[in-house]
Amino acid sequence: MPTTLNATQTLGATFRANPAVEAAIKSILAELACSQQQLTGARPANGATRENLHSWLQRAADVRGRSGLYPYLGSGVGNGPLVELADGSVKWDLINGIGVHMFGHSDPMLVEAMLRASLSDLVMQGNLQYNEESIEFAEILRDEAAAHSRIRHCFVTNSGCMANEAALKLCQQKTNGAPRIIAFADCFMGRSTTMSQIGDTSAYRQGIALNVLVDYLPFYEEEFGERSMDRALWQLDQYIARYPGQHCALIAELIQGEGGFNSAPRDFFVALFERARKAGIPIWDDEVQTFGRTESMFCFEQFDLGEYIDVVTVGKITQACACLYTAEFNPRAGLLSGTFSASTSAFAAGVAILKRLKSGGFYGPNGSNARLFDAYRQHAESFVRSHPQWFPAIALSSGGESRRFTAGKGGMMRLTPFGGNKEKINKLLSNLFEDGVIAFSCGHGPYHLRLLPPIGVMKPEQFKSVFEIMERSFARMT
Repeated sequence: MPTTLNATQTLGATFRANPAVEAAIKSILAELACSQQQLTGARPANGATRENLHSWLQRAADVRGRSGLYPYLGSGVGNGPLVELADGSVKWDLINGIGVHMFGHSDPMLVEAMLRASLSDLVMQGNLQYNEESIEFAEILRDEAAAHSRIRHCFVTNSGCMANEAALKLCQQKTNGAPRIIAFADCFMGRSTTMSQIGDTSAYRQGIALNVLVDYLPFYEEEFGERSMDRALWQLDQYIARYPGQHCALIAELIQGEGGFNSAPRDFFVALFERARKAGIPIWDDEVQTFGRTESMFCFEQFDLGEYIDVVTVGKITQACACLYTAEFNPRAGLLSGTFSASTSAFAAGVAILKRLKSGGFYGPNGSNARLFDAYRQHAESFVRSHPQWFPAIALSSGGESRRFTAGKGGMMRLTPFGGNKEKINKLLSNLFEDGVIAFSCGHGPYHLRLLPPIGVMKPEQFKSVFEIMERSFARMT
């Protein structure tokens, strides 16, 4: 029997509330739970399905023109931090597509949100045609940012890189097209033509025209303390004096991601932001990787820097991405738009994630983000003490040595074996993948082992299994 429409309901609302639809969703979730119960730890590949994986990987290499970093192809089912691959193997996923999947694999809450979103009339939403999901997503982000800053507006877009492109436009328009940008050494901004030039990784801009004017500041180094701050301030003063009125933005990752999970004390940023603000240079906070992972939803809140922030960008764990800005940076018509903002399912998942972040006890010094990092640090420091042969002193690019082998904050975790040697760390990553742990690297010399675990679902006690695998992977190094 067709559902009838009363005076207060739309057909869409009535369809979504249909008891048959509700029953179908509950049935799917129940079947998913049965499958997930079989994934309890890492396991090797199944010989019967190994060839299937290799066949797909060859197809991927052929169509793209080169192989991927890992022989990874998911089966479509996981259980939190565990993911099953197409060859039947199960691995601890501690990088999550470089930090996208905060709630891991096959999270029932997100599966339900996406199932409901699949009933929508729109596959993709954009700046011309959208439903309520995109508005709610932007409102939650805006309201959370506004609680601790001057942020008032939110523009939603389809990637962290495009959020950064939007931020650059806002800053340029506000400064009447000032051509120069101030960024930090070892920063990463994305891989568009412009963002590749701002990011401080030469390999990412090989063969492209260099037409963006970027002035780099040295980032904070704990080993040098106040001297590090003095050096950065001196360099900023030189740029301001040399190019007065020519900078459209000072870009800062409060915790550098690809640069090596480098952090700094609040005073470091305050000194630089005060100097930049006095010179009329907007402050742009790139939180595409840090958002949601520290002891507050926005990293600028943890550092108590909200009063300085003019523009902030977020992405990755939010599924859809966004550029947020103050009322003073609200652009003129036509500057920001886009055919695609995100899929309806991405918005639905993003709204569910943001609501869960608000109410799930993740933040504060005793929140689950902090507790998970403490568990990692305890395991990592014990690992270092037990195996000093794998942890020689780390040569710093600026001179001197460091024995700070573990670092990071919240869900951003770093371990530095083999003196930060790139080739050895790449070999270690390969060993880890084979043995059942997916990780990645960061830094530009020294290099580090990078972990971005699914902090929304990973339990502190699960690091025991991870480090048992690590011990085997390290032992296979020659």
